[in-house]
Amino acid sequence: MATLSASSTLYAQEQESESDLQSDDANLIVYLTRTNNTKAVASMIHEAVGGELIELALESPYPEDYDAIVSQVDEENETGYLPPLETTIDNIEQYDTIFIGFPTWDMTLPPPMKSFLSEYDLSGKTVIPFNTNGGYGLGSTLEVIEELCAGCQLLEAFETKGGLERDGILLAIENERQEEVEADVLAWLESIGYSALR
Repeated sequence: MATLSASSTLYAQEQESESDLQSDDANLIVYLTRTNNTKAVASMIHEAVGGELIELALESPYPEDYDAIVSQVDEENETGYLPPLETTIDNIEQYDTIFIGFPTWDMTLPPPMKSFLSEYDLSGKTVIPFNTNGGYGLGSTLEVIEELCAGCQLLEAFETKGGLERDGILLAIENERQEEVEADVLAWLESIGYSALR
């Protein structure tokens, strides 16, 4: 079952800001995916609120082998290395609200999403995280986002269980599970102030 994750200080919404959220082209949905579970949630959000949908890609893609990517991500997290993005967003200033979607890797924010938040100045924008994970939750992802997104208004995050690649479970958000997650996504969007969903 999906859960809504928020801290009483960082992610509490003010009534005034909630009423400003609209389903229109001022929304940008940026996401990182490996097993397509985060992509599935990103597509649900896009269908509901509109705007532009962009998948993050790296200049040098991660290896396909699970153990190899785990080792590489561990090293990147330890050294603070930010992998260069192939994806470029030239018009990011036109968006008022930016959804950022990511899986939990190594119990923290994946390095490519750190690259995105470090590369683009999102000050003054509303930033809304959404997450898929193997059942272990958000880890320290929200704390890292807060650190990298100073000056943003962070709203309540959405998180749900996706696949578990280690055990060979890749795309899990499909069929009946997809319907369940979609209902949870719509409820979450309404809870953070989207009253005119498509």
